[in-house]
Amino acid sequence: MKTAESTLALSLNDLYQINQIILQASEWKSALDQIARLIRPLFIFDNLVVYLVDPETRLPETAYARAMGRGKHAEADAAWGETIAAQVCSTGKTRLLEPSEPLNADRLRRPYILGVPLSRQDTILGTIIFIRFGSPPFTEEQIHFAQFLANDLALLIDENRRHVRLKELEAQHHIFRLQEDFMSTLSHEIRTPLGFIKGYTTTLLRSDTSWDAQTQREFLQIVDKETDRLQELIDDLLDSARLQSGRMRMNFQIVRLDAVVNDVLMRTHLHHPHLKVHQQIEQPLKLVEGDPVRLAQVLQNLLNNAAKYAPGSEVWVNICNVDSGVQIDVVDHGPGIPPQYVPFIFDRFFRNPEQAPNVHGSGLGLFICKQILQAHQGEITVNSTLGVGSTFTVSLREHI
Repeated sequence: MKTAESTLALSLNDLYQINQIILQASEWKSALDQIARLIRPLFIFDNLVVYLVDPETRLPETAYARAMGRGKHAEADAAWGETIAAQVCSTGKTRLLEPSEPLNADRLRRPYILGVPLSRQDTILGTIIFIRFGSPPFTEEQIHFAQFLANDLALLIDENRRHVRLKELEAQHHIFRLQEDFMSTLSHEIRTPLGFIKGYTTTLLRSDTSWDAQTQREFLQIVDKETDRLQELIDDLLDSARLQSGRMRMNFQIVRLDAVVNDVLMRTHLHHPHLKVHQQIEQPLKLVEGDPVRLAQVLQNLLNNAAKYAPGSEVWVNICNVDSGVQIDVVDHGPGIPPQYVPFIFDRFFRNPEQAPNVHGSGLGLFICKQILQAHQGEITVNSTLGVGSTFTVSLREHI
């Protein structure tokens, strides 16, 4: 590298800085940005581009491009090395394309294009291309330096890909585990109401026993309740599938959230007569645009969760205007959510593994809430403290 140092005027400190950038980088594009700024005064180039081989088509695709010369806009339109990118990627060899135009031609018509392969363990990842308009041509020492840089860059790109792939595998494993847990939960959630329904209907149909009207009514009320529970589970599964596939229709219109809240509270009182709900609604309340049925579903799910997971706690529904629109807080003073589970609380199929076994749920309610609100360009968050309670916050944009 002694000739490269003399020609490029690269000091040991420059090489050390390049090495540190590579070692400390978490993302190869930002690292290349830093390196390009560092070496350009010493290794003149106008355009810098990286092509990476598409794993499916096996063709080079542009992954990074920077115009860094004095005439950036004109140079960006002049050349990006497409002519040699495919050659370098197919042969795995460095290519140098020199201009055929005369010396007195416009510099933009006389590009020197240097393409160096990016390879790891005999696999061609792509190519890095340096483009210099006009003279001087690339020297042998500069080509050696470009190969040195390409080797380090290929290592970083490969590590980035491995990191991304590892994250994808971890996410897939998390989903598979949730699905396994869900199938186990689903089996239990279906069998329990079916067992009640089967047991009480079989008892009522016995020919050797007669039941008075009061007992029959009590049995039928239990059957009715368990049937509703099954219907709710089926509805959650269907809603989840429609939201995942984008097939759930939304009937957007101007919505008065105070009217939606009042309707939901009336239904909540019928289903959970022992749940005490306080409401505080700022007036006048901003209007929002949304599907009133789906927004009611979000609020109903949150209140159902409070009744289920914070039994005995009073619940507060607070609605107020904020700069961007309207904010809804649903607050309970239940046991709270363990902090290690908070990041997963809106995931599909997630259920708190420390929850009491007699608390039924599909793990879909909060996932559905999040998906519905995303379709409204809104969001839902949670702030929870063990032993204190949980606050679910819904944010919706104002109708303009």
